[in-house]
Amino acid sequence: MALFENIKIVLVEPSHPGNIGGAARAMKNMGLSQLVVVNPRRYPDPQADWRAAGALDILDAAVVVDSVETAIADCHWVVGTSTRLRKIPWPVTDAKGIAEQVVEQANEAQVAILFGREDSGLTNEELRRCHYHLQIPAAPEYSSLNLAMAVQVVCYELYQASLSEPVVSAWDRRLATSAELDAMLVHLEQTLLDGGFLLAENPGQTMTRVRRMFSRMQLDETEVQIMRGIIKHFSRVEGPSGQPGQE
Repeated sequence: MALFENIKIVLVEPSHPGNIGGAARAMKNMGLSQLVVVNPRRYPDPQADWRAAGALDILDAAVVVDSVETAIADCHWVVGTSTRLRKIPWPVTDAKGIAEQVVEQANEAQVAILFGREDSGLTNEELRRCHYHLQIPAAPEYSSLNLAMAVQVVCYELYQASLSEPVVSAWDRRLATSAELDAMLVHLEQTLLDGGFLLAENPGQTMTRVRRMFSRMQLDETEVQIMRGIIKHFSRVEGPSGQPGQE
């Protein structure tokens, strides 16, 4: 299915190779093919091949990278699975709800869905890089899903959502990628530090909330360029600690 070519399933630091194979099989069952594995403990491994069964082609084409940043650098929309509520709330939904949005986004944009470590999930920093958080409701007595099972649930909902009539966006610009948003936020943070708005020794949660704000807006490439231009202009007009800058 063409739209599934724009959806990456990203496994972050999986510890058991069997889960990588199980995830590949779950993907193939539902028509997905883009698997990215971040810093796996054991992979390639015969146990991954054994669990993949008829999905060895998914494993053969899998991309192994050393960081989440690399895995999502070219993505325009990122979803992170999470079982915990965070101190600073983020947009959150369930597998069915996110599937409809992912399918809509994937018609024109590259999407990544992150699945965290078996024992600890995704870190707060990794979750802050996501536009949405995904939670899979389960019985409170035992709510922790196996990694491959979680991938199966999400892939199933994606397949079901894909059977509906696609929504075609009329947006006039390509959405900004994760790497472009990161670069803009680094530029903004440095400017705020230089201007004294942020204190290096006590920055608080300001940039986390700024990232959340821009993630909700879902900037396109031109809007990011405009923001970079605005930041650059004011960093020249006003230098460190509010002093006039130098041209």
